Amino acid sequence: MKELVFATNNKHKLQEVSEMLNGIVKIHSLAEIGLSGDIPETADTLDGNALQKAQWVFERTGMSCFADDTGLEVDALDGRPGVYSARYAGEHCSFDDNINKMLAEMDGKTNRKACFRTVICLIDKEEKKPLFFEGRVDGVILTERYGKEGFGYDPIFMPDHFAVSFAEMPLEVKNHISHRGRAVAKLVEHLKNNK
Repeated sequence: MKELVFATNNKHKLQEVSEMLNGIVKIHSLAEIGLSGDIPETADTLDGNALQKAQWVFERTGMSCFADDTGLEVDALDGRPGVYSARYAGEHCSFDDNINKMLAEMDGKTNRKACFRTVICLIDKEEKKPLFFEGRVDGVILTERYGKEGFGYDPIFMPDHFAVSFAEMPLEVKNHISHRGRAVAKLVEHLKNNK
């Protein structure tokens, strides 16, 4: 079975993606291969950050790897926070801080349309050139938190065609329809076709 390193220190993300790739590839965490420290994320696009993270791991290990970057893009905020979603409320902020800032900025706004986008960058040691896979889900920003599952902005994001937030969904449902799920599905398709 093919082995891939997932360039993330986020345990929630690791669990989500590992479940989606189970039986297709063997996923190694950074901790498993002895890599620690913060991976640089200084690009101003999701593609750029995903590439930067994947290259960082590949240069240090020579192992096939992939990285992702996700952004929440809100219409009423001119696409913000976008690439800065994880540190929207400032460096070293918590998920809670980001949600509080989002709810405050969206207070009184009637246009609550938003989308989540995930870009995955795969660097295969055989091919060496980076490949990109994108997933997107449209929805709205809720006026308060709902649900306890998931992470990040999940309690205040309700995807189109659903009456619950991401944080109210079982993981297998969220994985099937989420931005990350859709990007991973494209990655899976590629891996199956290129065994």
